[in-house]
Amino acid sequence: MGLVYRNMIPAMWIAWAAYWWAMSRDVKATARQEPVGSRLLHIVPLVVAVGLVWHSSAQWPWLGLRILPRAAWTFWIGAALTLAGLMFSVWARRYLGRNWSGIVTVKRDHELITTGPYSVVRHPIYTGLLLAFVGSVIARGELGGVVALALATGALWRKLRMEERWMREQFGEAYVDYSRRVAALVPFVL
Repeated sequence: MGLVYRNMIPAMWIAWAAYWWAMSRDVKATARQEPVGSRLLHIVPLVVAVGLVWHSSAQWPWLGLRILPRAAWTFWIGAALTLAGLMFSVWARRYLGRNWSGIVTVKRDHELITTGPYSVVRHPIYTGLLLAFVGSVIARGELGGVVALALATGALWRKLRMEERWMREQFGEAYVDYSRRVAALVPFVL
């Protein structure tokens, strides 16, 4: 059972990343993209967050402090939330189709998608990733995971804000109206 606990959640994330990479090849041409320096301001914190969730805390023992009991129920709740979050982000990615980009962009012939997962939240990929982070943190049960979640949330919030501004510029009143109807990350809340 130790192998399952140690490898299941990383395997989910690796499978998700492989899918993401494979699907990144079939996208529309880019009309506008954020500068490299701006990208690094959300990529670096996300990489650090991933490292904090899965790296040994031996170098900084306080990151390894248990915040949840080491029990099967915490692991399986965390695993279920991780899977649900990753699957929600995959559904959103598939629904977005060729309009998707891993960085903040406006595509040629960019379409405003407001149905499917985009009728639940405006940024369902980020919602799914944050839910997956929450699940991973619960499964790990250590303080380092909370720090990782804070970093991931900050990085995705920063990226979301830039995307919001660009979508308002691209789609005008249609995006403003969409923003009034649909929450950004948490249905009916945020």
